[in-house]
Amino acid sequence: MAPLEPWEKAYVEAETFLPTVHGQMACVECHAGQQSDDKVEAHTGLIARPSEDAATACGDCHPDVVALEENSLHRNLTGYWTVLNTRSVPENHEQLTTMFGNHCARCHTTCGDCHVSQPFSVGGGFVDGHNFNAKPSMTQNCTACHGSRVGNEYLGKNEGLMGDVHFRQGRMVCTDCHSSHQMHGQLPTCDECHTAPEDTAVPPPDHRYDGVQSPRCETCHVTAATGQDGLEMHQVHGGDLSCQVCHSITYTSCDGCHVALSDKTGNPFFATDATYMTFLIGRNPIQSYDRPYTFVPVRHVPVAPTSFQFYGDNLLPNFDALPTWVYATPHNIQRQTPQAASCDACHGNEALFLTADKVAEHEQAANAGVIIETVPAATAGEEPAAPTEEPEPTPAGD
Repeated sequence: MAPLEPWEKAYVEAETFLPTVHGQMACVECHAGQQSDDKVEAHTGLIARPSEDAATACGDCHPDVVALEENSLHRNLTGYWTVLNTRSVPENHEQLTTMFGNHCARCHTTCGDCHVSQPFSVGGGFVDGHNFNAKPSMTQNCTACHGSRVGNEYLGKNEGLMGDVHFRQGRMVCTDCHSSHQMHGQLPTCDECHTAPEDTAVPPPDHRYDGVQSPRCETCHVTAATGQDGLEMHQVHGGDLSCQVCHSITYTSCDGCHVALSDKTGNPFFATDATYMTFLIGRNPIQSYDRPYTFVPVRHVPVAPTSFQFYGDNLLPNFDALPTWVYATPHNIQRQTPQAASCDACHGNEALFLTADKVAEHEQAANAGVIIETVPAATAGEEPAAPTEEPEPTPAGD
């Protein structure tokens, strides 16, 4: 995504903005400051990002959405703290809080970061001349933050690899799968389908793979999920493999992120030891009722025991409490992939599996539950019949 020119960040398209509901409001209603023709006076007390305080800026008109925002992982960044607290101890909380404020907190989103401007973490600036867009822009909002992995995979920006079939053939955008309810933090409740006298409220998620799997491939691909589409692979492996095991292709992994403050500028920065392309199948480290698969693609996350050493020694004493090769849902789905070409394209192919020799020595304990000890043996039976025709795509959005 190319950076915006300074004037583009602040230019209000009066012809399209002023007739809208938000355009009928005086600037000071959201941005404070002073109603004045003098620039200096007008900007006195200006609030550049009103939706940082969503209850005040947006709550009067959108109380239903604002009431949910405390549950949104995009807003509260609870997923980060779930991981940090698991790998650390309470005594290190103060130092980790300082680190978090310098290096992580910038990634949280406000209402404006999705509906008016590009996210603050990538420089901000209006997406559409201050017009409020109900549906975020896939490229200027969603993948502006989620670009290095999700965006590049989905849009086919990794060299030599095709974009996700949902984008390439279906022209689907992020919001076709990721609903506004999910983004805003609306919690699913059991009594949407079942009535019961007991409390059926679902607790807020503490990381992005917590709770009900939504979206999930099986919701749209029912016949494949239930083995009723005539494909033997789906009949045999529909329950023990996540869909991405067969339908993902190579994706990005990273090693060893380290954070610090610049000696020259005092600005926070980070550096990773390595970024590389992989495709590896491991044991499911978060197996549950909602994610029952035995085997899933795993991606290396860039954490190391010394990631936050700039802020103190041994800040992650429980580093081994979580794997560094984690449950992954790559956004690069293909109908036909190398590992799904035949049974023995996967069975007996050690290169596809996260075996101990592919895991760094100091990460063996952390990944003990993810490492594949015995690769599935090659088969001697007939290969299942492959589909002969590619179905016509059904466009789901522009």
